[in-house]
Amino acid sequence: MGTWDTGPFDNDTAADFANALDDAEPEAREALIRGVLVRTIDATGYLTEAEEAVAAAALIAAQCPEGDPVDTRYGPETPMPLFPSDLRALADEALARIVGDEDGLASNWVDPEDWKQWRAILTRLRTVLAPPPPSIALFDVQT
Repeated sequence: MGTWDTGPFDNDTAADFANALDDAEPEAREALIRGVLVRTIDATGYLTEAEEAVAAAALIAAQCPEGDPVDTRYGPETPMPLFPSDLRALADEALARIVGDEDGLASNWVDPEDWKQWRAILTRLRTVLAPPPPSIALFDVQT
């Protein structure tokens, strides 16, 4: 894995994913993102698309309240479509798989401080992606 920092797009694979998103027709971008998330969730064994799934989750989180914008240095240069809300849950589930995969991306960090920073980024993404608590409609009581 060619990694130069801990951000969602700070590796060769995620940067290539950003290029693929830029090259795709606007209406195909959601399908690319959904596909990488579903394949990561459904994967058995090594999570081959984990870097792309983290990048996809960052793009979805950027559209959520409290989400951080994606750095366009390595992320997609073209605007992303407005993603449907169901992608939030898929992104969170994919990140949960990645965080729980002890032999995957987590094992690639040589410097423990980099690993801690990367883990904090994933935790932040999961916090942003978490669905808002359901609101309970109050009854209109008339006296």
